[in-house]
This record gives sequence, C-alpha cells and structure tokens, in this order.
Amino acid sequence: MPAHLDPRLLRAFATVAEELHFTRAAVRLHVAQQALSRDVRRLERELGAELFVRTTRQVALTPDGERLLPHARRVLQAQDELLAAFGQARPLLVDLNSPGPTTARRVLHLARELAPGQELMARYESGLTGAAGELLAGRLDASFGRFAGLDPALRTGLAHQPVRYEPMAIVLPEGHRLAALEQVPVAELAGETVYAGAGNDRTPEWTGLARLLFERYGIELAPPAPLAVGEEEFQRMMARTRTPVLAVVDFPALPSTVSRPLVDPVPLSPLSLVWRRGLTHPALDALRRAAARLAAEQDWLRRPADGWVPAGDDVLMLSHGCH
Repeated sequence: MPAHLDPRLLRAFATVAEELHFTRAAVRLHVAQQALSRDVRRLERELGAELFVRTTRQVALTPDGERLLPHARRVLQAQDELLAAFGQARPLLVDLNSPGPTTARRVLHLARELAPGQELMARYESGLTGAAGELLAGRLDASFGRFAGLDPALRTGLAHQPVRYEPMAIVLPEGHRLAALEQVPVAELAGETVYAGAGNDRTPEWTGLARLLFERYGIELAPPAPLAVGEEEFQRMMARTRTPVLAVVDFPALPSTVSRPLVDPVPLSPLSLVWRRGLTHPALDALRRAAARLAAEQDWLRRPADGWVPAGDDVLMLSHGCH
C-alpha cells in the first residue's frame, strides 16, 4: 500500500465507477480515454487490487472496487470542500430542465452575478426525476422541479429549497375554441384531452401533478406519445395533433400557438431548487441566495387566494426541507 494516493487517480476511479463506461467517464472528466485507463491501471497497481472487471461489452466493479468507492467519495468530497474554501471550486453543474426564459434560468443568472468568480454551467435534463439520478451519482449538482413528486427513495438523498409557486397555463393551437379567451377557467377544459408528459420517464412528477388536477375537473390526460425534443418538433406535433398542452406561465411562445393562464382556481406548480444532500460549494451558496432573493422580491412563494396545489406539495414547500 503506498504512503500517499494522488486524488486525481481516485477521481478517475470514482467517475468510471459511477458511469461504468470509460468513454463517458473520459468525456465527463475532459481527458482522453487512454489517459483515463492509464490512471485507473496505475491506481490498481498502487493498491495491489483489481478494481474493475472489463469486457468488450461492459465494465463492472469488483468487490475491491465496491469497497474502495465510499472511501474515494469521502476523500474527493473533502478535496472539493478544501478547494472551495480557497476559491478554487470546480464548476457547479446546474440543470434548468429546458432552454428558454424559465424561473430556473432567472435564478442561475442572478447567482452568476452574486458569485462572478465561480463557474455555474447550465444543463438540460428535461425533468426533475430524470435529473435526480444524475444528482445522486454526482454528475449534476443542482436542479429545479416539483420535489414532492419525486419517489421517496430519491428524496432521501436530496435537499431542497422552495423557490416559487408557478402559475400554470394551457398552450393551445391557434383556432382552438378557447384561444380567444385572455384567461382560461379550469372548468372550461372539462372533456378536453390535454397532454402533460404521460409516458416520459424523466417527468413523472409533472404528469402526477396534472393527473391530480385533471381528476378533479374532468379533464382527460392525453395518452403517452413520443417525446417531442426541441421547439420545431413540439410545434410540428402540436400542429398535427392539435392537443392542448399543460405548461407554466413562463412557457416560451411558439408560432401557431397561444398560451393562456389558467384561473378559477389558479393551479400552481411548486418549484424547488434541489441538490445532493451534504454538497458544499460556494456556487451552490450563491444559487440558494439568488433563489431566496428572487422569491422575496417577486413574491413567488405567496399563494394566490384562489390558488390550487396538492396538500402534500404544500407541506413540503412550507416545511422548506433544506439541509
């Protein structure tokens, strides 16, 4: 056993252990795959243990690799904390769910202003459930979404900070019977079939919220459909199916569609900033400060008198759940 281990070798090992794929791990670490393989082999020589079983089809941890992983993670966490304390933190990877002028993007932009010496890099994972696994594996640092909609097994490893009760809206194709209204009463959607992401395994927290609302007002949830990725595909599918889509009021305007806020009641989508429990990083501190400032300035956490939100969501938002 060597007297000292290079943390770089431990980071190479931990990243491969999380990805179980040398190419993906190399991309994540911004190194050549050959250099990554060399570092892992060097660590194995220094420890006198085989850490991975490698075949042409897969990579798996050996028992020694399984034993090393929690120790390596603790060492790397300590290193990250030390570097952060001296202003040398790694970039913070922040999932915004989707491009566009979202609440999450506003928080990110303010955080960059509050911590100009830190690097906060945007990612787009489409939904909080999809992002949660990435957060827990260390491939992402923060995300946004409906925390109460996560599987409880995922929530145990995550912390959250309420950011906003986002008013919901309905996106309608031009010419729809409700498109002429400035606001759409929820009851007017009774009998309509509305798309809310059913079948998208990255966003079940959103579909679950929609289902609770729809069941109350006799709205039919549109069946699973192929996921439309990007504005062009979304617009094309909308034009073909003419199915209204549940969204939030900040959903970007698209050609040949109109977005109308929902009222009577105002359905609310509870949005939290979510991160891996125990994570320390100066950019995360800035992100949390930005979220708190905007929430206070914009009154984002005040529920309208006629607002609707599931009781379970309300409990988590009011308890604040931050750790």
